[in-house]
Amino acid sequence: MSQTVDRALSILPLLAERPADLGQVADRLGVHKSTALRLLRTLHEHGLVYRQSDQRYRLGARLFALAQEAMENLDVREIAHPHLVRLNESCGHTVHLAVYEENEVLHIDQVESRYPVRMYSRIGKPVAITVAAVAKLLLADLPEPERRAVAEKLDYPAYTARSTPDASAFLRELQKVREQGWATDLGGHEESINCVAAPIRGADGRVVAAVSVSAPNVVVTADELLTFLPLVRRTADAISGEYSGRTPVKGTA
Repeated sequence: MSQTVDRALSILPLLAERPADLGQVADRLGVHKSTALRLLRTLHEHGLVYRQSDQRYRLGARLFALAQEAMENLDVREIAHPHLVRLNESCGHTVHLAVYEENEVLHIDQVESRYPVRMYSRIGKPVAITVAAVAKLLLADLPEPERRAVAEKLDYPAYTARSTPDASAFLRELQKVREQGWATDLGGHEESINCVAAPIRGADGRVVAAVSVSAPNVVVTADELLTFLPLVRRTADAISGEYSGRTPVKGTA
């Protein structure tokens, strides 16, 4: 039975490459055509493959519907939270999870610092989009025309002397973030707060969320906080793997 299931599932990546006829499927699986036909019929009955008029098979609409339903039911916060807790246990500082929704970047989860001096933040509150590290990651992943359109519509408050001054500077920063794969906010929103962040990606490689570590500079300097970047990136990669289904559930820290 397990061999039959394995063979049937092996047909799907084959048809993802291109439509194939019965002989091609049998050759790829290394089985007789009658065996391949039984497998294809079963997959066809479940809507996972479709037989075209030219007698070649392709992936069926039901497969795409299942994939879409699965993606819609994924909760990145639920998947990410145990990883955020472990990241917090490793570094001791405030950890955030953020997403981009309806032209705002929102914190949807956080784990508080264990230090007495903490930064103030609240789940569900929009972040300072022109300076926040998580916002830079989420906006940097947008297609270039959309990225430019968003940047040109934003206001650029001078929170501190390190705040992003205008759309041109913001676009340059987003391009840098896009190339390096991580982002920082070193006193751009509050002089005393520094932050480093990494992206969480879905199965298609697009950024779906961002995870960050933030701390007041009276607790840890900007340079010291940056030493946690590899840990933040490993955590983000672990969440990405679990969210996209590429890797099994396991600890990260």
